[in-house]
Amino acid sequence: MRIRLPSGTPAERAVPAGAPTRGVVLIPDIMGLRPLFDDLCARLAGDHAWVVVAPEPWPGREHLALEERLELVGTIDDDALLADCRAAADAAGVEPVAVMGFCMGGMFALEVAGTGRFDRAVSFYGMIRVPEQWRRPGQVDPLDRLTQGGEEAVAPVLALCGTADAWLPAADVDALEATGATVVRYEGAEHGFVHDPDRPAHRPSEAADAWRRVARFLT
Repeated sequence: MRIRLPSGTPAERAVPAGAPTRGVVLIPDIMGLRPLFDDLCARLAGDHAWVVVAPEPWPGREHLALEERLELVGTIDDDALLADCRAAADAAGVEPVAVMGFCMGGMFALEVAGTGRFDRAVSFYGMIRVPEQWRRPGQVDPLDRLTQGGEEAVAPVLALCGTADAWLPAADVDALEATGATVVRYEGAEHGFVHDPDRPAHRPSEAADAWRRVARFLT
């Protein structure tokens, strides 16, 4: 069901039928909250007994078309989104809480991993360094945010990456792995190969493997 975070940002909250085992903050891809993510929240809650809370990354701008979003990612207030993620963790009402994100949301999941609020972080093909077209003065790369808070504040990271992903240069993936993150590379997979079955890039067998790894990582 839809809830409102203290900032006024809408979020989807899904709860399991029985006692929850953990909370998960799920950061959507560039298109934000929509039925695809409502269904994903419900499925993860039902399959794993997680309380899943997904904040809208574009509050007040949900009407934007994809082309506009691609141009305006650099206008997202990172600090406000990270604050919404922490508020979403509180809204889960259970501990511990992990963070998970897809595409652009995976980029923000890497940023949130260094805040000390989350016990685990999962990035599905999240950008490791901010793409040039999204960069603004003073912006910190997700890779750097992972090391800002000191080792004790950084959540263990699982990153699921495709080797044919134009948004994830191999050097960036190697740099993320060098931080101690667990990186799984899927040979030949393109961007977005897991979370949306309607995308041409979707790979059912690799997606199933990725979800199995996530379930083990968050157990």
